[in-house]
Amino acid sequence: MDYWSSSAPFFSVLLFLICYFTTTHRDVAAFNLTTISFDDGYSHLFGEGNLIRSPDGQNVRLLLDRLTGSGFVSSRMYNHGFFSAMIKLPSDYTAGICVAFYTSNNEVFEKTHDELDFEFLGNVAGKPWRFQTNFYGNGSTHHGREERYRLWFDPSKEFHRYSILWTEKTIIFFIDEVPIREVVRTESMGGEYPSKPMSLYATIWDASTWATSGGKAKVNYKYAPFTAEFKSLVLEGCPLDPIEEFPFSSCRQSDARLNRADFDITPARRRAMRRFRENFMYYSYCYDTIRYPVPLPECVIVPSEQRRFRDTGRLKFGGSHKSHKRRSRRRSRTPTIISSSEDPDV
Repeated sequence: MDYWSSSAPFFSVLLFLICYFTTTHRDVAAFNLTTISFDDGYSHLFGEGNLIRSPDGQNVRLLLDRLTGSGFVSSRMYNHGFFSAMIKLPSDYTAGICVAFYTSNNEVFEKTHDELDFEFLGNVAGKPWRFQTNFYGNGSTHHGREERYRLWFDPSKEFHRYSILWTEKTIIFFIDEVPIREVVRTESMGGEYPSKPMSLYATIWDASTWATSGGKAKVNYKYAPFTAEFKSLVLEGCPLDPIEEFPFSSCRQSDARLNRADFDITPARRRAMRRFRENFMYYSYCYDTIRYPVPLPECVIVPSEQRRFRDTGRLKFGGSHKSHKRRSRRRSRTPTIISSSEDPDV
């Protein structure tokens, strides 16, 4: 019996969930966003020749080949913000590849850095992309806060919007206009809530050591170059120089804009988030009782989610993004391995 016929029941259920989620997703209101060109907000980070801009500066392609990956970074750092882009991922065989869209201040605060991550993880031909979100505050890399998910669409076929909202009190990850993860700041988090200005990064790189099947499926450069496309870039927030303006000046006006109703988790958005998490999230550190016998302080235990995670504590994840200085090699960081078992989604 071949793979597809043996997996028919699974794909029937998956098709039902995709249709259901896509239909209910239409009830979620669209964002009202102002986009900027690449030259107005970003600069080349690494990978000479592997960053290609469109003539009007509205679209950017990042390439990974045998010599190097590539990336770009915002020209300024922001103390809170809304960071967003329409992204289309590489297609076909993408095992070992990581496409990252994230904020970080590791270049300035190397030992106490903050970070907010989208990381898209490639797969062997015929298997879907997966992705994870994560965050660190004040260098708290010993407390990984990963969640992993499947998507309800093929991210290599068309563009979708991926966004990070970061305010003084909350962090929200969005896909299109659907919130998929909300972190509400609590007093007990202390310094582990991101609180210092960060830059926005986008990169593609060789993560063969951990990204797919625990490092068993690696990048095959026979299929190179691998291309991730970005357009409709958005940077909203309070731009600051972390050196000249420490302690940080007031960002009240900017914070007020970030707290506007456009980004609120309305009842319709909250229903869409619940459906997403119940149907497409397959790992959350909050339910990993092997790794964290006592949940971390920001965790809100939802019974309908918790029932899905009987077998947690068995996955591999990457660690924090490292410095991109002198970044001509394939890998942009060294992963932190937290388990030795195989990723069940491969």
